Amino acid sequence: MNVETFKAEIAEALRAYEKYIVCLGKTPDQFRATVESLIAQAIRAYETRAPNLRHGIALDRYITVILSQTDGPKPLCGIYFNLHSPYQKQLLSKAAKSEKSGEPRHTHEA
Repeated sequence: MNVETFKAEIAEALRAYEKYIVCLGKTPDQFRATVESLIAQAIRAYETRAPNLRHGIALDRYITVILSQTDGPKPLCGIYFNLHSPYQKQLLSKAAKSEKSGEPRHTHEA
């Protein structure tokens, strides 16, 4: 098993990246290199996992790759985008401050 084993999954992730991911700090070529590197790491983790474990996982700040054991010869390969909002930290910080000061938390409904 090697990175080429998962070329279909890489191609699908590249299509999703180019279509949906607006700003991840990586060009499509950098993204491909990162995914291939993470898949290689996940393969190593998968192949050296303990007998009772079913997954090999590798991740960076933006991407998580999970190889999951199946009944077939090839594990399932999941490539996930670790997306976040820079505003989430601000909202969490404000909520924590209002809890400390005893102020009621306000929620915004759209």
